[in-house]
Amino acid sequence: MTSVRFGIIGLGMGAVHLQACLENPRAEVTAICDSGEARLREVAASRGIPFAAADYHEIVSRDDVDAVVVASPDFLHAEHSVAAMEAGKHVLCEKPLALTLADSQAMIDAADRTGRIFMVGQVCRFAPGFVRAKELVDAGAIGELFLVESEYAHDYTNVPGVGGWRRDPAHPREPVIGGGCHAVDLLRWLAGEPVEVDAYANHRVLTDWPVDDCTVAILRFESGVVGRLMVSIGSKRAYTMRSAFYGTRGTVICDNTSPTLTLFTDDESFAPDEARGSHHFTVPIEVPVGRQEKAVPQEIDHFVDCVLGQAPVAMGAREGARTVAVCLAIVEAAHTGRRVLVTRIPIGSGRED
Repeated sequence: MTSVRFGIIGLGMGAVHLQACLENPRAEVTAICDSGEARLREVAASRGIPFAAADYHEIVSRDDVDAVVVASPDFLHAEHSVAAMEAGKHVLCEKPLALTLADSQAMIDAADRTGRIFMVGQVCRFAPGFVRAKELVDAGAIGELFLVESEYAHDYTNVPGVGGWRRDPAHPREPVIGGGCHAVDLLRWLAGEPVEVDAYANHRVLTDWPVDDCTVAILRFESGVVGRLMVSIGSKRAYTMRSAFYGTRGTVICDNTSPTLTLFTDDESFAPDEARGSHHFTVPIEVPVGRQEKAVPQEIDHFVDCVLGQAPVAMGAREGARTVAVCLAIVEAAHTGRRVLVTRIPIGSGRED
């Protein structure tokens, strides 16, 4: 196999995956699925997709589909992903992995049982600014981490989802899990596993939604690093995931919407040539990274590598479940007013661990 034939379930965020697949020379889209039949027909005709169906079973059962992108509403991720893996398809599931640990475990079990490639789409791990931030942290540019911060500020007023599923009380989508999982996963990626959380929340902006619209959490990591998380889906500002990583020798401040990140360091090897000999850790270094909010093309390319056996899966079902576990602990802490221990997801014997 030298290329991957994709079926895409859901044309909300799935439309971004569709475009990325169409632009990738090693990918082909052979089938699409969406509950909105008018949109389904329009996209199939305009993008030249040979097969379209409103029933996802018709996608996962096709012989001309090697892998499925699951970009359906969050509460359907487990159902669609498990069905695809049981049908022999590899799966790229849009974040969050699921809304519950029970659904997360079902996806882990299906991946283990079928041996299919499974990857959760935590796209921030491909955003240029965050990739460069991790490289700098791992290279020791800011010394040993002691504090990490990230915020997910996004106004959801006009993005309720197809049929309003994001605000459906039958399937409450806590913002910390649905969108804030980006920031939680980013902190885990750079600082390791949180073991304990405390949180506060309120509900002042999207008052007709069935969930809190702002949450602030404090996290304690296994390593002793502490963290701060802010999630707001009603904030009246431009979308941002501003993040900061503080170390014993410097600081990195970055975003997925900015063409540069800011580095403070006492290590002159990271300073521009013209500043060597006079550089000080209080002088900011602007590091070009390239701006790309949705690094889905890189995500698709990595997933293709995994399916073709050219790269290991870095974000498998267990990794996705660990992020969900932290998010659920934050929600519980905010609702109960008590500090909560994060549920541990055991290391498995699969290729992702």
